[in-house]
Amino acid sequence: MIFNTVAYYLLFLIPAVIAYRIVSKPARPWVLTVFGVLFFLYFSYTEMGGTPAAACVLIFAWETALSRFYRPGSKLCLVGIGQSILILLIFKYWNFFTGIIWPDPNLNPLYWKGMFLPLGVSFFTFEFIHYAVDRYYNRVEAGTVGEYTSFIFFYPTMIAGPIKRYQYFRPSLENELVDWGTDLNRGTTRILSGLVKKFMIADMMTALTIHLNVADIAFASRPVLCLWLLAYGIKIYFDFSGYSDIAIGSARLFGMKVPENFDWPYLQTSISEFWQHWHISLYRWLLDYVFIPLGGSRVKPVRIYTNIMLTMLVSGLWHGAAMNFVVWGTWHGMLLCVHRRWAQFRQRIASPVSLAEKIVAWTLTFVCVQIGWAFFAMNVPTFSAFFHRLILGR
Repeated sequence: MIFNTVAYYLLFLIPAVIAYRIVSKPARPWVLTVFGVLFFLYFSYTEMGGTPAAACVLIFAWETALSRFYRPGSKLCLVGIGQSILILLIFKYWNFFTGIIWPDPNLNPLYWKGMFLPLGVSFFTFEFIHYAVDRYYNRVEAGTVGEYTSFIFFYPTMIAGPIKRYQYFRPSLENELVDWGTDLNRGTTRILSGLVKKFMIADMMTALTIHLNVADIAFASRPVLCLWLLAYGIKIYFDFSGYSDIAIGSARLFGMKVPENFDWPYLQTSISEFWQHWHISLYRWLLDYVFIPLGGSRVKPVRIYTNIMLTMLVSGLWHGAAMNFVVWGTWHGMLLCVHRRWAQFRQRIASPVSLAEKIVAWTLTFVCVQIGWAFFAMNVPTFSAFFHRLILGR
């Protein structure tokens, strides 16, 4: 986790905040751009080495340059969308999709042995697509080169979001920065809360969940397996929400506000409400750029359920290039479809929801979400063994 490193604070966050606040307003976007590119190069180099890091910068620089030529209704916007998807498919999913045909890498003539995953490629892709779509429909202004590059290379949200929208990011560059005390207080408080979530809760839960494999499962009791699943659910929430807190707090030090990403998701009483409170920026992106373009809920019932399943399949694959993420996305798609049918039934009978029903609804939602984390965390053989042991006890 990059936000855990001293380098993030001493080399990037503190110098960038100081520079951003002392330069003139027209120069601020360029401060963010320069530090964003340096951040990307530094952490790409430490993770992948020199050549891949430089190649990744060139890839995203090209996408950024092409974006500057987008115009409302222009086919170039469609080219940009296709380009962004293609880049994501090549770097993140090439070996996964070719591996479906040739599972053995040694027998796969298309296997890319030197594959590297560009830092933050999933988040870059979604923000490039958002800008291209919104420019096509004239929902966003082009802005200046500096404003757009600072949006793309805004490093606090580069690795794990929240996923930004340009039309909301750009006006924040015009903030007067007169309330430094409030920004410093709220920003550092949010960063510290994120670090506490990460170090004091998520890392402790990681120690309980990191070693589970098929051999361990064979000797584990049902209570131990349930405890593992609960620990993983706690771990992934505090790890991811902690990361989002640090990103939001870092942005606040620049006097900027980025979207919230979590709002008590485990307290919700339906899977639909869970998704409206879990990784909120991703949920809204999927809604606006996948579900609604597919037809949303304005089409026939069969199409609606198909759209839900396809949207959640995209969500699963976006999280990782492996079959277990496909299963996880499919699981949540099925849950959302079942909930939609149930919600329609409840609407027809129009009876008030009792406290007992709310408790049952919360329990079912929580259990179903936790079951899903098994698909998310384990490969197919491991979660198959997990549920075999959990259900049959052997």
